[in-house]
Amino acid sequence: MRAISLFSGAGGMDAGFEAAGVDILWANECNTDAVNTYRANHLAAQIEHADIRDAKRLLTRYADEPIDLVFGGPPCQGFSVAGKMDPNDERNTMVWEFFDVVEMLSPSLFVMENVKALGMLARWREMREKIFKRSGDLGYHCFSRILNAADFGVPQNRERVLFIGVKLPGANGAEALFDACIQSRRKPPPSLRECLLRAGTAGTPENPITCTAKISLALNPVIRRSPYAGMLFNGAGRPLNLDGLANTLPASMGGNKTPIVDGRLLHDPSAENWIAVHHQKLLRGEADAASQTVPDYFRRLTIREAAAVQTFPPGYVFCGEKSSVYRQIGNAVPCSLAKAIAEAVIETAQNMERLRTAG
Repeated sequence: MRAISLFSGAGGMDAGFEAAGVDILWANECNTDAVNTYRANHLAAQIEHADIRDAKRLLTRYADEPIDLVFGGPPCQGFSVAGKMDPNDERNTMVWEFFDVVEMLSPSLFVMENVKALGMLARWREMREKIFKRSGDLGYHCFSRILNAADFGVPQNRERVLFIGVKLPGANGAEALFDACIQSRRKPPPSLRECLLRAGTAGTPENPITCTAKISLALNPVIRRSPYAGMLFNGAGRPLNLDGLANTLPASMGGNKTPIVDGRLLHDPSAENWIAVHHQKLLRGEADAASQTVPDYFRRLTIREAAAVQTFPPGYVFCGEKSSVYRQIGNAVPCSLAKAIAEAVIETAQNMERLRTAG
């Protein structure tokens, strides 16, 4: 499939789509570091470094060419429960820039990704209705699906909404076909321990320490039933359950919001789980943050490990300062999830074509 990528970021979604066989002709991103990262890893694609409102005029060169797919994830901060969810947030308008490009190029398919909140909260019902209406006005049958990256080999609970558009006429049955195709690509993720160990030993050239934010116990901890929830440490960085999955990696990593790793437990599963023991003491009212220190084998998630959790290919090159790289990784669509989406969309289109031909 010949595709155009919008709001491309560091290229996580693009890496997955390329792995599925998509030929990306042109991409767009406005962040300088993300553009440099994209260029370092996606050598065959041309990326335009500009605001989409300025860059989209350049797409007129493709207006008379067959474009099969437009995909991308417009900025999600305005829709996210982690933000203010302000309907007047200017970033929300980027959704319509996406559809302006769809209108200009008239691809057979489009895939627009965003945060789960846009796909399910009553607060955004009107926005969803506008998306469906705009799609219909442009001649597409549009449907939405919420997927969890953990269901597609990603060691992270990260839910995202997809708006998928299929060109009319002939789109009948597209939803059922896509559902069957995406379900067939479900696979269990590795544990975080498996994932982090593959990234190499922390503190080596292969996996350097990239976040030195101090780890200390919260003076007024927020205690939940799980030792991996609540707020047991300073900042918003929570400890990782090495035998389970990560929560959604935030774009705000790089400081004390970076997840915490028990380095001893990572390499020795039989070692005492200090976090679980501390949590039990808190529940019994026996722990005092003023009299305890965090073990020196605790550390923050490294850039290489964060990239591995997001299933970027090994050796993927990131450009920019450490804080910028953490942000690029946190903003990305996990590559394995993107690959499953692209394969399902391609197979759906192929099955629809077979049905049309047979009819």
